Amino acid sequence: MAKLFKYQPETEFYTDEGCYITELSNSADDKDCSIALARVKPGVTTEVHQLIGTIERYTILEGEGRIMSGTLAGTLLSQKDTIVIPADEPQSIANESDQDLVFLCVCTPRFKPQNYRSTIDE
Repeated sequence: MAKLFKYQPETEFYTDEGCYITELSNSADDKDCSIALARVKPGVTTEVHQLIGTIERYTILEGEGRIMSGTLAGTLLSQKDTIVIPADEPQSIANESDQDLVFLCVCTPRFKPQNYRSTIDE
């Protein structure tokens, strides 16, 4: 059965990671995938973290960001670029521009908070 998730910008929240998140689709009814809208303010670099057992894809919608992840560390991502970050790989993204960096985060399986691990102290 089809299911609609209406965009609700008022549900945006700030994370300890250093970005703002709006969940677009994250439900136990769809355990295979989740989609979130992320927003990083100018000059901010998100916390280095990893998603245990979860592959994450970033698709840049607005702005530019420098990814820090595996062999692509230091690569500048621009509008419509997509990067696939393997499960368990440390990652962060830096907004080096003067406008918000906005991107989709597509996770498989779906994002669960217990799979988030900060690697800042490692």
